[in-house]
Amino acid sequence: MVINNSSVFSVRFFQTTTVCKNDVITVQTPAFAESVTEGDVRWEKAVGDTVAEDEVVCEIETDKTSVQVPSPANGIIEALLVPDGGKVEGGTPLFTLRKTGAAPAKAKPAEAPAAAPKAEPQAPAVSPPSVAAMPTQMPPVPPPSQLPSSKPVSAIKPTAAPPLAEPGAAKGVRSEHREKMNRMRQRIAQRLKEAQNTCAMLTTFNEVDMSNIQEMRARHKDAFLKKHNLKLGFMSAFVKASAFALQEQPVVNAVIDDATKEVVYRDYIDISVAVATPRGLVVPVIRNVETMNYADIERTISELGEKARKNELAIEDMDGGTFTISNGGVFGSLFGTPIINPPQSAILGMHGIFDRPVAVGGKVEVRPMMYVALTYDHRLIDGREAVTFLRKIKAAVEDPRVLLLDL
Repeated sequence: MVINNSSVFSVRFFQTTTVCKNDVITVQTPAFAESVTEGDVRWEKAVGDTVAEDEVVCEIETDKTSVQVPSPANGIIEALLVPDGGKVEGGTPLFTLRKTGAAPAKAKPAEAPAAAPKAEPQAPAVSPPSVAAMPTQMPPVPPPSQLPSSKPVSAIKPTAAPPLAEPGAAKGVRSEHREKMNRMRQRIAQRLKEAQNTCAMLTTFNEVDMSNIQEMRARHKDAFLKKHNLKLGFMSAFVKASAFALQEQPVVNAVIDDATKEVVYRDYIDISVAVATPRGLVVPVIRNVETMNYADIERTISELGEKARKNELAIEDMDGGTFTISNGGVFGSLFGTPIINPPQSAILGMHGIFDRPVAVGGKVEVRPMMYVALTYDHRLIDGREAVTFLRKIKAAVEDPRVLLLDL
C-alpha cells in the first residue's frame, strides 16, 4: 500500500503575482499553502512560444501537490528565469511575458494536396518474380546415371540458403535507465519511513462476511441511484462503520503530540480515503463523517474522486484527517498490512471479496468474505482497544442495523 500525496492544485486557490513594465510582465511563483515551502519547476512552454491568457506555462511540483502556473495575458514568452527542475519558493520570478493584446491565432489545417491525375486502367498482369528471389539460370541436373550409386536421388539436398537471424536474438539485449524521484515520491518515502521509525506499529486482523451488505446493495442500489444520482458502493459502509467505531473507541481517533508528550483527543472524525491517480495514491479527507449518512458519504467520495481524476485536488482537500481507510481490494489484494499515515494513529486496510467456505451455525457454507486489517500505534492504543475497534467495524458492516440501534 502506498500513502500520500499528489495532485494538481486548482488555480482557484492561488493568485499568480505579476510585475508589469512597458508591456513586459514578470510572473512570479504563487504563494504556497502553509505546509509547503518550495517546489520544482517543470516547463510546459519555451522562450519564443506564443501563449493565450490562462494557458499553462509551467507546473511547480511540491511535496504534496503540483501547482499549475498560467499565463496572465496573451503574449510571447521572452525569458525563462528558472531552469527546468530548478527549486523555487513563493514569490520567486519565473518568466517574463511580452503582452501582445490579441490571442494567438490558431493554425489553419493544411489544405489537402491536389489529387494526382488518375492513370489509365491497364490490363492486370502477373508480376514476375523478383530478380533477387531466383537465379538467372537454373543449374543443370545431372542424369541419374551420373549420380553416385551409393546415394539415391532423394538424398541429394539443394544448396542451403543463407541462415536467417533468429527472431529472439535481439531480445537478449539487457538495458536499464534511471529517472529522478519526483518530490511527491520522495515525500511519500520520507513519511512512510518516519512512520516506521516513530510509531510502534502493530496490526490486528479480522474477517467480514459481506453477504448482508451485498444483499442490501443489490436490493436498494436502483432506488439509491434514482434518488441521489449516485452509485451505492461498499466504501460508504466501511466509512460509516469506522466513524461509529471511532466514537466508541476515541483513543483510535487520538494522536500523540511528541513535543509536549500529550495525547490529543478529537471530538470530530475526519477520515482520509485513499484514491488512485496517474501520479500516485492521494488521500483526500471526508470531514465530519460522524454527522453523515450513506448518501452524504457517497456524494463526498464521488466529488473527491472526480477531482482526483481531473487533477484538481487542492492541498486543503488533503490536509488533516484523523483516520485513514485504504482499499487494496479494488486491485485484487487478498491480505496485507497497511502503514500508518502520520501523524494519525491508525489505518484500516480493506481487501478483496472472495468466496470462501466458512462455518455458519455448525454447517459449512460458501460466503463472500473480506479480510480487514487495522494497523495502529501501540504506544497509544492497546490491543484490547484495537481488537474491540475492529470488531465494531465488522459488526456494523455485517449488519448495518447495529448503527441504528447503537449497539
